[in-house]
Amino acid sequence: MSSPEAAVVAAPPAAPRSGGGTVALLGSEIATLFRRWRTWAMLGALALIPILIAVAIRIAGGSSPGRGPAFLDQIAGNGLFVGVTALVVAIPLFLPLTIGVVAGDSIAGEASLGTLRYLLTAPAGRIRLLIVKYLVAAVFCVAATLTVVVVGTLIGWALFPIGPVTLLSGGQISVCEGLVRFLLIAGYVTVSLLGLSAIGLFLSTLTTVPVGAMAATAILAVAAQIVGALPQLEWAHPWLFTDRWLDFADLLRSPPVWDSFADNALVQLGYLVVFGALAVLRFTTEDVLS
Repeated sequence: MSSPEAAVVAAPPAAPRSGGGTVALLGSEIATLFRRWRTWAMLGALALIPILIAVAIRIAGGSSPGRGPAFLDQIAGNGLFVGVTALVVAIPLFLPLTIGVVAGDSIAGEASLGTLRYLLTAPAGRIRLLIVKYLVAAVFCVAATLTVVVVGTLIGWALFPIGPVTLLSGGQISVCEGLVRFLLIAGYVTVSLLGLSAIGLFLSTLTTVPVGAMAATAILAVAAQIVGALPQLEWAHPWLFTDRWLDFADLLRSPPVWDSFADNALVQLGYLVVFGALAVLRFTTEDVLS
């Protein structure tokens, strides 16, 4: 009769956790994200953007054509444009700042709290944990853009008349179709932020100080936009992850022009592949627990 010790030695190694473990980990991380007061504070700050725009236009009684951000002069005639105008205002700084906080904190925050070692011995697996953290950042991108658009639509509906949406090509579409177009624009902006999320995730693997990764991510977003505004560096513009952030106006044509959407998605995919690979290389070859 074999001894208990021999049985232990002969036992096969435990099988890795199935895909269900990944789903459970993803659900847990998303729940953790939305349990944080910081997350709701950032979403609340984003919600204030369309509210302030709508209230200002309501008090001022309108806006002069050609002045202010795109679509601002359309709000007084149709409140549906509050959401898309707020996106134009939020894209250069406010959305990148909030995305930088979430993505930059993804790994560095766990390391600073001492919970990263626990996550890796759960076992989560380093690559799987990176994927889950990136998906959580992507979920926040969706939540952030939808917050701006949905709050903008609601406040616009409350303060201004609502009617058929006049497209850039001159035609009009119904309110329902207009709402669908604005949701597509929110999807465009979400895709635009996925490259920045990958950069933030990579930077988060380089430090145990989350504030450093957050700040570096936001600064890179601003720096890329500055480079994109310099005609002397026009050769570099197509390679910037920020280059097509504001090209969603093509979705307000009849019929919609999808070229910008596809080109933007391709650029963001390139940044995701490059910085995702760098994050994997760093996370799997270096001591990120100390």
